[in-house]
Amino acid sequence: MARTARSRGFTLVEVLVALFVMALMAALAWRGVDGVLKSRDAGREAVDRTMTLTALMAQWETDLQSLHGDAGVPALAFDGRALRLVRRADGGLLLVAWSLDGGRWQRWTSAPATRAGELQQAWLRSQQLQGDSPGQLRLLDGVTDWQVYFYRGNAWTNAQSTGDLVPAAGSGASAPARTVEQLPAGVRLVLQLDGQTLTRDVLVAPGL
Repeated sequence: MARTARSRGFTLVEVLVALFVMALMAALAWRGVDGVLKSRDAGREAVDRTMTLTALMAQWETDLQSLHGDAGVPALAFDGRALRLVRRADGGLLLVAWSLDGGRWQRWTSAPATRAGELQQAWLRSQQLQGDSPGQLRLLDGVTDWQVYFYRGNAWTNAQSTGDLVPAAGSGASAPARTVEQLPAGVRLVLQLDGQTLTRDVLVAPGL
């Protein structure tokens, strides 16, 4: 009578090979999932940064298009570190300071002013701002440099150079002669951001 053949199991080598193959497949699958997650996160960060930059450019444009031309202090001035401007707002005039400090682009605004003395005090405060001063908003990181140019005389010029002087509002026969620096027709912003150059031109619309 023939003997029944015994069922053959897996050898230790076969089990180890199978485990190695499954571990390799799991590792490759995890790398693929990790790559997808990183790509998704990078895409989300890029979208968020683009939306932030778009909002900042809109605020920059709004500030420049709301300038008040003659308020006892310079309506628009750039000293290489900060750009200061006087703009109209509900409740009075605001002094706004855009500045770059340690790679951070920041914006500070004063309280609404209704008198020249208040605005002059705000101007002095804006010259003493530090990176963590009250009211100073940290807007964008990664800005390595910035330049501002004014459009004067049909050409873009250094914003730190002196512009033409014009009679101030209210000057006349019954008031002492006073002059102010003429506002430029446009402002060009050049930002060095994430190794790239961003340029934005804005037409200036002063009001009195």
